[in-house]
Parts: sequence; C-alpha cells; structure tokens
Amino acid sequence: MAKEVHVSQLLSSRKIMELLDKHPDLERIKCPRSICLRTSKKYLDAFSELGIEVEPVETMGRPKKYKKEPELIQKLLDDGKSPDEVAEELNIPVKTVYYLKSSKFRRGRRSKYSPEVRGEIKKLHEEGAPVKEISQKLQIPLRTVYYILKQVSP
Repeated sequence: MAKEVHVSQLLSSRKIMELLDKHPDLERIKCPRSICLRTSKKYLDAFSELGIEVEPVETMGRPKKYKKEPELIQKLLDDGKSPDEVAEELNIPVKTVYYLKSSKFRRGRRSKYSPEVRGEIKKLHEEGAPVKEISQKLQIPLRTVYYILKQVSP
C-alpha cells in the first residue's frame, strides 16, 4: 500500500499494529513534532529495527492564503489609503485587510483636521485664547474646537 503515512494521533501499541496491518511495506511515518516527542523510546527503537523511520513534520495546518499581501497592505495604508480602498484595489475582503495590517486603527471616520491643526488648537487654548477666538481664527466650528479640546485634554 503506502510507503509513507501521516499520523496525527499518539503512537500507541494498538495504533502501531493498526498501521503495520494496513501498510505492510511502510517505510516512513510522519507526525507532528509534539507527537514524536511523546512517543515512547521503545516504540521508536522498534520502528528503527523494522526499518521504519519516524519523522517529525514542522509545518502543519492549512497553508497561508496571503503571503505577500501583509507588506503590500501596510504600504498602501501608510500611503494614506483607507482599508476599503485597499480591499478594493487588492480584491480581498475588508475584514482581511484589518486582520493582516500591522498598525492599529481607530474605529470611525478619519478626522477632518490634521494633527498640526489639533496641536495649534491646543497651543492657542494653553496660551489662554478663548474658544470662540480660536474658532474664528482657524475657521473651525465652535463645537468642533470644544470636541478637539476634550479629546486632547484628559
């Protein structure tokens, strides 16, 4: 039958007999490293005497679907594209973009005002400028200035 078998259960005496009955010309048994380590040395020696090699397999599980995408996703996000735009461009689900990205995202819409504008609002407020004056000077709605100050200040 098969000369090579993959086993995902602990190699017990019963399992060994089952394998030898099903595959009389067996040459190699592949199993996860953890199972190989837990298998009794007596069993491994017996396999060796029979000319059967027990080999641990390092890579297990389903192969990765996206190999180069994480770097590309991060590059596009760093270039200022939204996750929706990245997903559309790469033709992958938005959920996958969020899963494969390496930077943290904040939920909600992107702020209309840059960090520099927010810093300017904070600086003017710390200098003692009234909120109404900050609003007029930077041409930002009064409620927005209050909102940004509330976010910046704990």
